[in-house]
Amino acid sequence: MNESINLIVKNIPNNSTIIVGVSGGPDSMCLVDILNKLKEEYKYKIVVAHINHNLREESKEEFEFVKKYTKENNLIFEGIKFDEYETNSIENEAREKRYSYFEELLDKYDTKYLCLAHHGDDLVETILMRLTRGSTLGGYSGFSKVSLRTDYKIIRPLIFYTKDEIMKYIDDNKIEYRVDKSNFSKKYTRNRYRLDILPVLKNEDPNIHKKYLKFSEELKECNEYIEKEIHNKYINIVNNNIIDLELLLKEDKYIIKKILNKYLFSIYEKDINLIESKHIDKILDIIYSNKPNTYITLPNNINIEKNYNKLFVNNGITGGDYKIELIDDVRINDGIIRVVDDTKLTNNYVCHLNSEDISLPLYVRNRKDGDYIEVLNLDGKKKIKDLFIDLKIDKNLRDTYPLVVDSNDNIVWIPGLKKSKYDSLKSGKYDIILWYTKEEENE
Repeated sequence: MNESINLIVKNIPNNSTIIVGVSGGPDSMCLVDILNKLKEEYKYKIVVAHINHNLREESKEEFEFVKKYTKENNLIFEGIKFDEYETNSIENEAREKRYSYFEELLDKYDTKYLCLAHHGDDLVETILMRLTRGSTLGGYSGFSKVSLRTDYKIIRPLIFYTKDEIMKYIDDNKIEYRVDKSNFSKKYTRNRYRLDILPVLKNEDPNIHKKYLKFSEELKECNEYIEKEIHNKYINIVNNNIIDLELLLKEDKYIIKKILNKYLFSIYEKDINLIESKHIDKILDIIYSNKPNTYITLPNNINIEKNYNKLFVNNGITGGDYKIELIDDVRINDGIIRVVDDTKLTNNYVCHLNSEDISLPLYVRNRKDGDYIEVLNLDGKKKIKDLFIDLKIDKNLRDTYPLVVDSNDNIVWIPGLKKSKYDSLKSGKYDIILWYTKEEENE
């Protein structure tokens, strides 16, 4: 593990405090063992950070195992348990919680050194996954031996070695560890790459991880150079968060894409992983479109609007409570609600109203506690909360899902989902037609 040791001592000065993420698995136990053997010579203070994600039955025992190890080796133990997850994307949320906890510990111990146990096989898997999913030039390079954050460094000393080499170190040094059985389940994307694809590559070249590491570093060097050039162009093309399309379109298409990436990063920041190459393509579509005024909706309800020679963020709804009078188009989440003159549609994406049966004007608002709708052809009331559950509406969308109400706050339509008793299509007595269209259907 000489390359690991050299990376550590090169990047972490003597007498430093090091936060090290330790799950109890073989990778992290290998890493903490290496650091433990260096602590006397280099006067390192080792803080072991363990996170119980509370997703497996074994998590509690692993917590106690890591805690016992730190006590026996005179290391500092810091542990936390996460009880709840607020989104359906547990993997992403768990990662965010994990790094947030690491940053808390870096602040607590007033240090800027975080060591993580990502190894060479992890790098190969990450690059392959991003190539398949789509990413940016920097994203395709995977992760680095040393990642520089604003206030700290992430050092990955095991990046030079494969899982097999780490297991040999574990066996040779008789290091106890725990096994996460979920690592062998092919229902997880990374595991399919690890179990099915990586062995084929290693059969071609046992040192394939070193080739990928070189590939990663070359991509990063290219990306760093390009980023410097992009920065110089960006400050001229983007002012007050508005992109000058006349200036932008003078650039090469690749430069245009990079400027758009930088622009989106300034908007999304920590949520930038929500942006994929298809989103950049959608922005390019409206930029090159002959339409002088158009828009698209991106993740987190971010609306990117083109207005003649300008491109900017124009969010109709970004979350929280809202109530908007339905005069012009109302943009909600990934769609719009508008008044139309005529349509042949009769499904739940269209509502026909008689102004004599309701109180004008109409409004679009989000759900409130106690809301109910009198569903068309159904005797009685139905709570909106229960209806959302029955229709399996994503929990994250329920609080911002649009409801159309009249001036007396009667819910007259749930766009795309349910018509109310106020829908007059059947009687043929209507003078208002509302239409709801999803973003991907917009021209």
